[in-house]
Amino acid sequence: MLTLTENACTIVKQMTDIPDAPDTAGLRITQVDTGFAVTATAQPEAGDEVVVQDGATVYLDAGAADQLGEMTLDAGVDDQGALQFGLLAQA
Repeated sequence: MLTLTENACTIVKQMTDIPDAPDTAGLRITQVDTGFAVTATAQPEAGDEVVVQDGATVYLDAGAADQLGEMTLDAGVDDQGALQFGLLAQA
């Protein structure tokens, strides 16, 4: 199952802990032609795999769940202030 680094947990929580956001808010990763799309969402879609770690919630569509099962999600902010996500193989 996908795991998250401490940085990823912090950023996911920051993205989804906004006023009026439901308790089900999380980050959703979907498989697209060129890789993956990452969006904030109010709730999972039918069939999504749910990953909860240290208060951060990530939803994976079926394609993403298949591809990311043995990966670790990392996140950070680059020099220009843009949010960056990366994937690492689990040790």
